Amino acid sequence: MLVIAWNEVIICIGCPMEDHTFAVGQEFPDVKAFRNAIKEAAIAQHFELRIIKSDLIRYFAKCATEGCPWRIRAVKLPNSPTFTIRSLEGAHTCGKNAQNGHHQASVDWIVSFIEERLRDNINYKPKDILHDIHKQYGIIIPYKQAWRAKERGLAAIYGSSEEGYCMLPTFCEEIKKTNPGSIAELFTTGADNRFQRLFVSFHASICGFLSGCLPIVGLGGIQLKSKYLGTLLSATAFDADGGLFPLAFGVVDTENDDSWIWFLSELHKALEMNSEKMPQLTFLSDGQKGTLDAIRRKFPNSCHAFCMSYLSESISKEFKNSRLFHLLWKAAYATTTTVFKEKMAEIEEASPEAAKWIQKFPPSRWALLYFEGTRYGHLSSNIEEFNRWILDALELPIIQVVEQIHNKLMSEFEDRRTRSHSWFSVLAPSAETRMQEVISRASTYQVLRSDEVEFEVISAERSDIVNIGKHSCSCRDWQLYGIPCALAAAAIMSCRKDVYAFAEKCFTVASYHEAYSEEIYPIPQKIDWNKFDEAPSTLNEDAQVVRPPKFRRPPGRPEKKRICVGELNREKHTVHCSRCNQTGHYKTTCKADIMKGIDSSLVGSNFVLK
Repeated sequence: MLVIAWNEVIICIGCPMEDHTFAVGQEFPDVKAFRNAIKEAAIAQHFELRIIKSDLIRYFAKCATEGCPWRIRAVKLPNSPTFTIRSLEGAHTCGKNAQNGHHQASVDWIVSFIEERLRDNINYKPKDILHDIHKQYGIIIPYKQAWRAKERGLAAIYGSSEEGYCMLPTFCEEIKKTNPGSIAELFTTGADNRFQRLFVSFHASICGFLSGCLPIVGLGGIQLKSKYLGTLLSATAFDADGGLFPLAFGVVDTENDDSWIWFLSELHKALEMNSEKMPQLTFLSDGQKGTLDAIRRKFPNSCHAFCMSYLSESISKEFKNSRLFHLLWKAAYATTTTVFKEKMAEIEEASPEAAKWIQKFPPSRWALLYFEGTRYGHLSSNIEEFNRWILDALELPIIQVVEQIHNKLMSEFEDRRTRSHSWFSVLAPSAETRMQEVISRASTYQVLRSDEVEFEVISAERSDIVNIGKHSCSCRDWQLYGIPCALAAAAIMSCRKDVYAFAEKCFTVASYHEAYSEEIYPIPQKIDWNKFDEAPSTLNEDAQVVRPPKFRRPPGRPEKKRICVGELNREKHTVHCSRCNQTGHYKTTCKADIMKGIDSSLVGSNFVLK
């Protein structure tokens, strides 16, 4: 609650409306303070103002309701900015006449009301603005007005979208200067330097991925919600503990085949510059436009799989059957052809249309049993987790989007470095838990040794062949997850070898330390990024002035409906007329009555129909 006192009169913003009182002789620091006070009182007390005269030295207004005697006059004191009330006549007889909207509740007034809230919460929604204003002042304002106020408020706090694009060249140079080896490349199009693409990858992320992460890359995109839209493309990986490890990200004016080929080309360059030999990677994606072709062209030796979270959620939504969700996951995790066929048969039994739909996605691209690459048990990408990092910044200028990711990376690298110092196991915690479980189960198996590397391991249900030289087991768990299964652990321990030595290096605490060994440095605030008001002509003559893309967000709320994959092939509904029993039109557009009338007129005439 904000209390402002002038002389002996109290104006309390947020207090009950009867506290908004005025008196003759009451003084205000300046004309702006007086205008704000009278506006606040009019809104709180639900009466409209009719301003008769308002300038820098005098103010005269009355109640807008016809017949209401209330009026006020204030003037500026000589040789001082102070404003004082000279006369105050009558009392309101009009009652509360301004509840559905208020002329004084302008966009500027709403901005002043929400500014602090916006600083604390970027996702302060227009509907929340409506609710808070109604709760505090009892008035209802239009949704569009609240939406415009939020737009203007964000621009006042963080700068405009146009300023964000104009600052990009300088900001990219700051990234490369403060974080040597990092990539921050900006691409424009046209003679007027319209923004087209931005690629950013910090040196610490590139080196950390190559030296300490799983060779798995998730690809995804999320649409920005700022004035000029655009799409944020990202490449993420998994650290030794299964945590999100952002590798690179970019912003494009339009997401299409060309933009994905460009993004993966920049990613390939970044990795190639920092490694002697390009690692064999596995890509996980939702099958966005151009990703499959881009992966084939830029990473020809890699493997690609569909993200299982995407497939399972898509089949569940498309056919409105949650059982299909679970059956598809079970099919994906199947390690034998028998189990896989059983689950696919259950899907067909539950929904023949769903079984036909899933055939569009080859099993070699999603099922563990048929996938040729290595996913170490990760069937889904962690792109959604990365997108949650920047949800708060989606409506902000492009500079703030990049800053949000940079700040998050900087804090996460530091936190994970500090946390991992207390780990004294060989493997990272999640892998260590799995290893302890398999070692515990291994003692229940019987081991028969064939030679130096091959064993037959017998359990109560079956027997399996383990080859510790090839790091393989006939149950396939070792190959799929990169950590010895219980059967393999039994074989390894039977010849007195260290089970931990047979786990993939990327799961070790040492690899985790390597992933976060490089530091991400802060970007000094040499320029006040949020209040950039220099005209382009005053900038360094060599600096490139980047203008926003031509694509702008269309007016109104964004369309929520999304076209499902199966909808493209779905048969269209055929309309039927209940009047003439014909198809192709409704009863309201039926022409049968019109034709009947024409026939009647012809019968009564001299014309003969042949």
